[in-house]
Amino acid sequence: MKALISSLLVASMVMMSSFTQPGTIDDVIGALRSGDATSLSRFFDENVELTLPVKSDSYSKAQAQVILKDFFGNNGVRGFELKHKGVSPGGHYCIGTLQTKSGDFRAHVFLKSKGGKEVVKEIRFQSIE
Repeated sequence: MKALISSLLVASMVMMSSFTQPGTIDDVIGALRSGDATSLSRFFDENVELTLPVKSDSYSKAQAQVILKDFFGNNGVRGFELKHKGVSPGGHYCIGTLQTKSGDFRAHVFLKSKGGKEVVKEIRFQSIE
């Protein structure tokens, strides 16, 4: 009986953990839709590669949050239209269009598995002309 209960407990934990990973990418997409850099930064790795129309570099989690908050504020985010999301080796990614008052940007967000959870490793915004 103990073996059966233990097996059921392990199986339910495995099933629950498999549902947490897709939620991360969906939470990231939600933060992009609202232009909320603070919510988005909850998922950042310790260092994040940011590629923006005017700057591109690797930034600490705190620096990346400030830069994105400034970018979202200066451009006035209206929404995010998801074009594609998928699984890559070691994580997930999404591609879409960040819609702003100053124009649209092609967005690429890459997450990787680290310490049993997924973290944002890279964000790219490229102006659509």
